[in-house]
Amino acid sequence: MAKLVDSKETIAVLQKTNFQFKKQFGQNFLIDSSVLEHILSFSEINKDDLIIEIGPGIGTLTEALCERAGFVVAIEIDDKLIPILEENLSARDNFKLIHGDALKVDYLSLLEEHKEFSSVKVVANLPYYITTPILMDLLEKKLPLKSITVMVQKEVALRMKAAPGTKDYGALSLAVQYYSEPAIVQEVPPHCFIPRPNVSSSVIHLRLHKKAPVSVQDPALLFKTIKFSFMQRRKTLVNALASGFHLDKRQLQDLLSSLSYPENVRGETLSLADFSLISDGIREILSR
Repeated sequence: MAKLVDSKETIAVLQKTNFQFKKQFGQNFLIDSSVLEHILSFSEINKDDLIIEIGPGIGTLTEALCERAGFVVAIEIDDKLIPILEENLSARDNFKLIHGDALKVDYLSLLEEHKEFSSVKVVANLPYYITTPILMDLLEKKLPLKSITVMVQKEVALRMKAAPGTKDYGALSLAVQYYSEPAIVQEVPPHCFIPRPNVSSSVIHLRLHKKAPVSVQDPALLFKTIKFSFMQRRKTLVNALASGFHLDKRQLQDLLSSLSYPENVRGETLSLADFSLISDGIREILSR
């Protein structure tokens, strides 16, 4: 087990380097070995894997990943953490550190540099303030990822896993489930981190689909349909889509009727398959 997960070791590193936590980067360092083991277990890491880690902190998870993976690439934005990571991971010859913004990394070039690996996985304790943008960026780029296993805010994990008709269900649920099969594998209380966050966390595992679970003529229009459907949750689907697409309500009512949906149906009750049918119908309307 990697030594940095020990709370005393983490505190020693922070004191030695006089590191100051930056609230804008959402820095909470993991200090619970059982949680670390769960992350590693559900990631199913082996020497054939190239691992991408975002927000490595002082290298707690990174160190453990290097022990199991073929190669680990860690992306860190905080310049104060770079020398700490370089020192803590100096003995690892299967590690590369990128100092930069994860949303600006050229992942295709990165994967080309390490094309000898047959499997690519993302494993990370993600900064909570930017969890959704990072995940959607990775998913929308359609990178050849096998899975994503990340620590996120519990509330966000519930939204990603939510089913139609539940309070957590929304555009994020549909987007994540279009690209992957999400599973919440562990809940993590605040005391497992330094400093303690104000919210509970969850480890969520996304197994990426090899093929989209629904057939749709225009995926971009599908996501626009979903977005408009949830922008104003109190509106019926007809009103929400009419406002978003600037379409006549009668056209949309006729579309929903032809698909056997009631006139007052709302987006939060519809599945990904439902939205694919509606999206294809809107495509026909727009092409007239």
